[in-house]
Amino acid sequence: MSKVFVNIGLSLDGYMAPEGMTMDDPSYKNWGAKWGALMAWLINQQYFRDKLQFGPGGETGAVNEMVRHTFERTGANILGKRMFDQGEVSWPEEAPFHTPVYVLTHEKREPWVRPGGTTFYFINEGPERALELARAAAGERDIRISGGADVIQQYLTLNLIDELEIALAPVLFGAGRRLFENLGETASQFRIDSVLNGTHATHLRYVRA
Repeated sequence: MSKVFVNIGLSLDGYMAPEGMTMDDPSYKNWGAKWGALMAWLINQQYFRDKLQFGPGGETGAVNEMVRHTFERTGANILGKRMFDQGEVSWPEEAPFHTPVYVLTHEKREPWVRPGGTTFYFINEGPERALELARAAAGERDIRISGGADVIQQYLTLNLIDELEIALAPVLFGAGRRLFENLGETASQFRIDSVLNGTHATHLRYVRA
């Protein structure tokens, strides 16, 4: 059966995104530089640069192969409306997913088809319905819960996440959107599966206990 997993960057003090992160004001509280420092580990990988057509170069090695594996194992993505709204104005025309993407939202909207195999579907019936559709689309491949924090928290509380892959970057935000908040008592428990040390982050992989 396909797995449901999270693969995200996290600041040392537990934030997925810095305070004020909005495309409406890229200069607000210098969030762009903070985000760049958080995600430097990914932007520097050769596979990621090739995938998003950033140009030649980039690091190879174990972290690069981990990034390749993440893309190749993913058959569908789930994300929240806030993440989609920011991505809609900043992603290139060929959005970086190359899979069906299920957006949790109250907005009613027809599917948005992008070049390269990405289609966004807007789901009004909640996280479990989005996962049902994502499983059907992914087939034998896995489903990535891409974010943001609120969406990941919903799936953790529902005990529907099998694996957590966290790139812990040595940056401090002080404020922003925390990953591990608003979790009910039914939140899943995890055990350490592997640790990979990279140049810009430590990659922690947990599987459900």
